[in-house]
Amino acid sequence: MPLPRLLLATNNPGKVREFRRLLAGAPYEVVSPGETGIALDVEETGSSYAENASLKATAFARAGECLALADDSGIEVDALDGGPGMYSARFGGPGLGDRGRTALLLEKLRDVTEPGRGARYRAVVALAWPGGEVQLFEGVQEGSIGRAPRGERGFGYDPVFVIADGRVQAEISDEEKDAISHRGKAVRAASAWLAEHCP
Repeated sequence: MPLPRLLLATNNPGKVREFRRLLAGAPYEVVSPGETGIALDVEETGSSYAENASLKATAFARAGECLALADDSGIEVDALDGGPGMYSARFGGPGLGDRGRTALLLEKLRDVTEPGRGARYRAVVALAWPGGEVQLFEGVQEGSIGRAPRGERGFGYDPVFVIADGRVQAEISDEEKDAISHRGKAVRAASAWLAEHCP
């Protein structure tokens, strides 16, 4: 009997890789939009992580006619009053990639000392079914913003996100990241809920 499908509601290759690792062993066939021929770009018009994650998961669930998983996440910096937050992926405008956004963040924090450099990653994961039901799960990872990028791993703001032991997220292994990350916490909570309610 084939496994039920779980569609990853993202076109971000970094997130696809991370979700696949986090969902390894789940009793689902985890598929990406590209693997199913779904070309969908959902506009994030919500006013919260939860709304944006729900918008994406619901749209992909209907398009794929199966369970879908989406997240909305961001980095919240104390000195920026919790910004860029849910606008992290669009920080600085559409012309910037990960490196440009990271450089902009460092520039804005150039004269900021501790504890103003305190920060956290926050993720909200949404599970959605084609009929419209949605379940939400949140994960938070505390840290701070370093002075310069380091490391070659991860994506987004990982090269400047300092974790408890002084390394940045881009310097740790995938296994270490999955154990402590905001997305790891949220996806594990979602997996546990699925195991209990949809065995």
